[in-house]
Amino acid sequence: MRITLVQTPYHLGHEAVGMGAGPEALVEAGAAEALVGAGHEVDVVRVSRRNGETNEIGASFEVVRRGADAVSDALAHGAFPVVLSGNCMSSLGTVAALGGEVGVVWFDAHPDFNTTEQTLGGFLDGMGLSILTGTGWRALSETIPGFRPLPEENVVLVGIRDINPPEQERLDGSGVAVVAPERVDDQLQAALDGLRERASDVYLHLDLDVLDPSVGRVNEYAAEGGLTGEQVARAIAAIGERFRIRAAAVTAYDPTIDTDGKIPEVAFRLMSGIAAAAQARAQVPA
Repeated sequence: MRITLVQTPYHLGHEAVGMGAGPEALVEAGAAEALVGAGHEVDVVRVSRRNGETNEIGASFEVVRRGADAVSDALAHGAFPVVLSGNCMSSLGTVAALGGEVGVVWFDAHPDFNTTEQTLGGFLDGMGLSILTGTGWRALSETIPGFRPLPEENVVLVGIRDINPPEQERLDGSGVAVVAPERVDDQLQAALDGLRERASDVYLHLDLDVLDPSVGRVNEYAAEGGLTGEQVARAIAAIGERFRIRAAAVTAYDPTIDTDGKIPEVAFRLMSGIAAAAQARAQVPA
């Protein structure tokens, strides 16, 4: 299968800082080579901001718009886009580029379901899923080519455990299907079956801090009680059995926190699993 790695090296609009250094670190560690070794043809493209916006929020949305363009281009050339991004905000551009009615399976230690009205920290990346489902920053969202809010019922959120009370309250009243890390092995299948009634195509979002820190410390926000690499791999296979995976992202890796250098190898195994699951149902040239 032809794969385009969309390298998006930004954290809150800042290039190669913190988690923004993760995409380049993964590419330099051999992300493309790992996929080629698994039998795929791989191109790497790099997203760059085109304007001089220094406002963190404006710059972040500029990165999202450029990411949407890169994903659209990959799709137009018959490639499977895998976005390597510092932040989960990249999901806005990727889902917009896919168009149509899609589902989202989102792996993360955090819900990213904060809103502009309830946040105390103002951390934009903690609002990614909230914005994707239509809450907050509406005018800026509409600057993303093809963006339209995703129904909450089209989301399966997997592995969250670091949740603030307002987010928990919002999730409890939402249509998002939540699978806690301790229930992945016995609840994920049913959640995916429920999503399958609404969508046949999905975007797979893998924030690497869904992994337990015992696997490797992904970033400063890593939280105990996460998933093993094997659990995530099984989940990816289960997704591939039910859906056509149209695009994927691997996000939130900060190489300065991964002092043991454990994460790239795990990430590459999971990326290869995503590619295999996508290829099984792909409607693109093998």
